[in-house]
Amino acid sequence: MNETLDIHLQELRRGTVVLACLQLLRSPGYGYALLEMLEQRGFATDANTLYPLLRRLEKQEYLTSEWNTDEARPRKFYRTSEAGVRLADALTDEWRSLTAAIASLTSEEN
Repeated sequence: MNETLDIHLQELRRGTVVLACLQLLRSPGYGYALLEMLEQRGFATDANTLYPLLRRLEKQEYLTSEWNTDEARPRKFYRTSEAGVRLADALTDEWRSLTAAIASLTSEEN
């Protein structure tokens, strides 16, 4: 049962990480710091998942990026684009609707 549950939880969380990244990157951030912010907020993600996701969202023009070379170690900073903000807002609205729908299902059981 645990393996089956893990598979379903992974599927459930996959889309939420996209939304979490779009929301968190309304302020510029770089990959490692984003990993930490996601972890702190309950979206445990590993680097092998996050970095391809960031590249995909950038290619889809939901994120923009620029290199910061002011420090000793150059870092690529990402930020949610205008299109990404619109997507995040739409996904958040949908998430709220789904949450209400699930809540109505569970309240009917009681």
